[in-house]
Amino acid sequence: MDLLVVGTPTHAFGLSREGTREDAHRRGGGLITSGVREWLDAAGRASLDVATFDTHVRHPDLPGHAGRKIARRPRKFGCRLAADPETFYVDGYEGPLLPGELDRAREWGARLGGPGGRT
Repeated sequence: MDLLVVGTPTHAFGLSREGTREDAHRRGGGLITSGVREWLDAAGRASLDVATFDTHVRHPDLPGHAGRKIARRPRKFGCRLAADPETFYVDGYEGPLLPGELDRAREWGARLGGPGGRT
């Protein structure tokens, strides 16, 4: 494996926790007992490139981005960031992606996966 891409929705200004996943479930989402935070905490040492992203509600006063928080964890285990964390914006808490965001995500993925494509 040359590149690991990890992404998650932003929950309460960062990575989901048990309480934020329960809140999402009460709002109609599926019940998820473990998230990216727990998955990364259980990971061992690795030497590979990692790219991270999140989805986030587009609102000028809404802070926090899960992609930035995800990016900190793999570095602790010896991974290198292949690109700055990316955010793709959604409409409301449940989405969908805002117009143009899917194309932007595809372009980001193509840059990551293309020849010499780490940005």
